[in-house]
Amino acid sequence: MPTIAATIPANPLGTAMQAYVYKSLRKADTYVYLRKQDDFAAVPEPVRAPLGRLQFVLAVELSQGRRLARADAAVVRANLEARGFFIQFPPLDAEPPGDD
Repeated sequence: MPTIAATIPANPLGTAMQAYVYKSLRKADTYVYLRKQDDFAAVPEPVRAPLGRLQFVLAVELSQGRRLARADAAVVRANLEARGFFIQFPPLDAEPPGDD
């Protein structure tokens, strides 16, 4: 018979999840969210290497309904649960430069 802990999701909907945010010192406006503080091993080396050194920015609580400036909190939470990390890239320009 399974134990109760085995049948409850690790982070049930509605509970808060702590995330740790780091900025890339090589790629402007690129941020890495980690499920565990300083757990850079969660990010595969081919993904992490182009980002260069990462600098801690803040710890944030991702609760249901939390709004983030440039990322969907639900998507961030899902990636943290599944992979242990989420990368926020800079927004794409609405219009390519030079198309006046």
